[in-house]
Amino acid sequence: MQTLSNVLARNKLLGIILAFVVAVTSIPAQGQQRQQRIWSDAEKPILAQIRQVRSLPDDERSRTTKSLALHIRELPAGANKRDLAIALSHLSTEGDFGHDTLQEVGATLAAALRETPVSSDNQQPAEPYLWLAALNRYEHINATLDDPQFTAANAKLQEEDARKQDADFTLSDTEGKTWNLKSLRGKVVLVNFWATWCPPCRKEMPDLQSLYKKFENVGFVVLGITDEDTTKVNSFLKGQHVGYPILFDPQHEAAKLFGIEGIPKSFVYDRDGKLVAQAIDMRTQKQFRQMLAEGGLK
Repeated sequence: MQTLSNVLARNKLLGIILAFVVAVTSIPAQGQQRQQRIWSDAEKPILAQIRQVRSLPDDERSRTTKSLALHIRELPAGANKRDLAIALSHLSTEGDFGHDTLQEVGATLAAALRETPVSSDNQQPAEPYLWLAALNRYEHINATLDDPQFTAANAKLQEEDARKQDADFTLSDTEGKTWNLKSLRGKVVLVNFWATWCPPCRKEMPDLQSLYKKFENVGFVVLGITDEDTTKVNSFLKGQHVGYPILFDPQHEAAKLFGIEGIPKSFVYDRDGKLVAQAIDMRTQKQFRQMLAEGGLK
């Protein structure tokens, strides 16, 4: 039986919903009644806009996200400001909204954590510090903290990257054919973790297919990995135009190797088997092309 934490770890959307729950209510001590979070007149419109940002067209979403980051930064220090910054940061990587926008989001998150820190999680860096470290490491922003948790988060990501570099798996596809990651050395390989229930995963699939079709003949392989039931996946694929292999990971063996705690996630290995790029969220075709360029495909 899955615990709530395990479900949330696998579902980024639920993780964002949880962030909003935390932002709206405070967690009471045992035996106390739950208290409603009180929002100021300056905070209420920001919260409302964050809740609606996913419904905006990409260009408007980029402008709105950047504006929200700047407005959050102007708020008085406190848990409300920090939680708004956390929620916005988790929505800001679902596509390509511009490096300037992401830089402002990261700067706002760093400032909010500096003013109102989050307690460590069982002597491990709390999630917001790991997320800020990931924004710096994988999205190439410059927003740092002089905080032991941020230092520990960076060290943890470096350790996880070393594990991903050595990762290997053997999984079967929809036709029963087995695929082994290490045996694909000599090709550029993009490993993509996805699921049928994940809208961002579905949104990036046509771009992955387009790139697969473009580069397949020059040694490019896409491996789409899911932990879902084969019947459900095969039914979903009937309505799609997906030519690259879809692999099944029912025991989460590959997901554990890559430390997957939310999807979509993508990783690119060059022809020497070196991990050269990774995406912490949904990517556009332009962003995928930038990742493939790191692997030698242009």
